[in-house]
Amino acid sequence: MSKPAKTLKVNDLELELPDAAEEARINAGILADPDTVEVSDAQFKKMRGRPIGSRKTLVHIRLDNDVVEKFKATGSGWQTRINEALKKVNPV
Repeated sequence: MSKPAKTLKVNDLELELPDAAEEARINAGILADPDTVEVSDAQFKKMRGRPIGSRKTLVHIRLDNDVVEKFKATGSGWQTRINEALKKVNPV
């Protein structure tokens, strides 16, 4: 009888964790991949956030619930569409 897999619960998701043998196979595959690049924690921190040269500013604003719901209902990219709508009423 095989041991039950270890799981990790994240919000409503239950993720099955690899056992030691599968973890070893995964790591061997990573090491064998010539395109794999190891990055330090400092390098990884620099990769987060907006790309260098981005012309966007992080702001926090309060919008009516119905406005946010309407834009979110249009799917991914809803914040960009709010930006476009603001530009239409106040051209820059």
